[in-house]
Amino acid sequence: MRCCIHLFRMGILAQEEGNVETCPAIKNILLLDSEGKRVAVNYYSDDWPTNAAKEAFEKAVFAKTQKTNARAEAEITMFDNYIVVYKFAQDLHFFVTGSDNENEIILASVLQGFFDAVGILLRGNVEKKESLENLDLILLCLDEIVDGG
Repeated sequence: MRCCIHLFRMGILAQEEGNVETCPAIKNILLLDSEGKRVAVNYYSDDWPTNAAKEAFEKAVFAKTQKTNARAEAEITMFDNYIVVYKFAQDLHFFVTGSDNENEIILASVLQGFFDAVGILLRGNVEKKESLENLDLILLCLDEIVDGG
């Protein structure tokens, strides 16, 4: 809640017709390898109720984005009524998903924060082998970046 109040004061959040401000929500954060397989993922919503649905979403998002060049800056796309912000580094693909009415700047900030944190945790060696060796740190990072969505 403290984060929501801070964002509201910064002018990022707006009040909706007298209702309390709505806090940005993240649907999932995905870290996939260059073949679209999971390295580390965390889902914060029930939009994908089964593991099979989650894997199908990951495969579809990867297939849609693999031909783009999102190495220098993050890219944004719409996919199945979700906003997906993504970035690639070496053989790792970083994704952050939000609902279709979510603020892209917030999603991009979460993505960049996760990307930078992983870079620091892996001492600049952002590749699959190194990430698997330090998977505990990456999963802890996922838990600390987003609090329940």
